[in-house]
Amino acid sequence: MDSHPVFFEDTDQNYLSRVGVVDVGSNSVRLVVFDGAARSPAYFYNEKLMCRLGEGVRETGRLNPEGRVRALQAIRRFQAVAKSLGIEPLTAVATAAVREAEDGEDFRREVKEVTGLDLRVIDGPEEARLSAQGVLTGWPGSYGLVCDIGGASMELAEISDGQVGRCVTSQLGPLRLKSVKGGRRGRKAYIKQVVEQLAEQMGPQSNRLFLVGGSWRAIARIDMIRRGYPLRVLHEYRMTRKATRDTIAFIRSKSTEELRLLSGASEARIALVPIASEVLSRLIKTFKPADIAISSYGIREGLLYEVMTQKIRDQDPLIEACRLSEQRDARMPGFGNVLFDFVSPLFKNEPASRRRIFRAACLLHDVSWRAHPDYRAEVCFDYATRANLGGMTHSERVFLGLALLHRYKNKRDDSRFGDMSELLSKKDLHQAEVLGKAMRFGAMLWMKPDAHPCTFRWQPRKKVLHLTLSKDAEPLFGEVAQARLQSLALALEADLVVKRGKSA
Repeated sequence: MDSHPVFFEDTDQNYLSRVGVVDVGSNSVRLVVFDGAARSPAYFYNEKLMCRLGEGVRETGRLNPEGRVRALQAIRRFQAVAKSLGIEPLTAVATAAVREAEDGEDFRREVKEVTGLDLRVIDGPEEARLSAQGVLTGWPGSYGLVCDIGGASMELAEISDGQVGRCVTSQLGPLRLKSVKGGRRGRKAYIKQVVEQLAEQMGPQSNRLFLVGGSWRAIARIDMIRRGYPLRVLHEYRMTRKATRDTIAFIRSKSTEELRLLSGASEARIALVPIASEVLSRLIKTFKPADIAISSYGIREGLLYEVMTQKIRDQDPLIEACRLSEQRDARMPGFGNVLFDFVSPLFKNEPASRRRIFRAACLLHDVSWRAHPDYRAEVCFDYATRANLGGMTHSERVFLGLALLHRYKNKRDDSRFGDMSELLSKKDLHQAEVLGKAMRFGAMLWMKPDAHPCTFRWQPRKKVLHLTLSKDAEPLFGEVAQARLQSLALALEADLVVKRGKSA
C-alpha cells in the first residue's frame, strides 16, 4: 500500500478510538464504524445500501447510472452520520466496479466534490490481500484459501501461519456473470475455464476454504436453515463439501422468491445467490478443500490489520475482546484473572487451546450484572452465543455461553440452551457446568482483584475436592457459599475437604 489510513493514535495501543470505513463495492456501499479492542474490532455502527454500482459494466464499460446516483447519496449520508458521531475523517475504499469502469475516475472526483472524501481505489491483488488480512483478524495463524466474492469480481489469497501468500483476482462476480452469453450452460463453461486458470496460478489449496462476501453469507444462511442448524451466527460457520453441494442443489430447486422468504435476504442480494452458488460449486470441485468456513471479516477488517503492530497481531482476539468487556462492564475489573487462577486446578490437564475459553468465561463472568437477577443467566448465554466475538468455533461459543449460564443458574432446564446441546459432546456439557459452578462459588469469596484468600486442589482419580480457606476468608464462607460449593462437588461427583488456613 502507498499509504496507510490512520486508525490508531498510538500503533501499540490496545483499544480503538472509533474509526469509520466506507466500502464502495460493485453491489453494495457500506459504512462500518469500529470500536473496542484493537485486536478484536467490534461493529459500533454498520449500515449498507445495495446500489448495484457495477451492474452492466461488462457491456457498457461504465458504472450503472442509477447505481452511481444511489451510491453517491449513500456516501453523503454516511459522511453526515460520521460527522454526527464525531468520527472524521472516514477512510473510503472502492473495488472492482470503480477501478474498471471508464467513468470510475470521474465518480471519484464527484465523491470528492460532493462529500470531501478521498475515495481510494484498490486493485484486485490488493483487494485479495486485504480480505485475507481480514480473515487473519478473526483466525490468527490460519491456513487455507480465502475467497472474497463481490458483485463484479472474485479474489483468491492463500494464508499460512499468519501470513498472506499468493493473491489473484478474476471477473467471477455474479453481477458480471449475469451477462455471460449462453445462459446457465454458457456461465458454467466460463466459470470452469476461469477457476481452472486461477488454480494454475494458486497451486494446490487443499486446506480450509474461507468465504468472504455477502453472496457467500446468504448461501451459508440457506445451508443453516436447510440443515436446521441451531445457531444463526454466520461468522466461523463451517460447512462440509457434501453439505455445500446439497445446499447448492437445494438453491437450484427453488425460485428466488422462495429463497428470499426462506433466508430473509434482500431481493437484490438473493438475486445473485444462484449465480454465486454456481461459482462455489466449481471452486469446490477444483480445489477440494478440507472444509469450508464463513468469515464475516474482510476488507474493512483487513485495513485495520494492515496498521496493527506485530505485538497487537500476536494477541488473542477472543481474550482481548473479553478483557475490554470486563474493563467496561464488570463491577470489579481485573477480578476475572484472579477467578481464572482459582478455578484452574480443576482443569490442569487441559490444553492451552481449551484453557483460553475458560479464561474468556472468567473475564465475562460479571459483565451482565446490570440485568435483572431472573434473566442474568439468559443474558450471559445470549451474549456469548450472539456477540461479535472472534477467535472461537461455534462449539466453543456455545460452551462459553453454557458456562456463563451456570455461573448464574444451577440447572439449564427451561433455558435457551435447548437444541444447541447438539454442538457439544457429553464431556463439553459436563465441563461447562463444572466451570460455571466453580465461577459461581468463587465469585462469593472475594471481590478485590488482588486478593487470594482460598485455593482449590482437585484429585480427579480419588474424586476429592480440597478447599483451603484463609482466616480472612472464613466470614465469606457463609451458608449460600457453602451451598454453591456443594453444588460444584455434586457436579464433580466428589467428596469435599474444607481446610481453614492462616491469615492471608
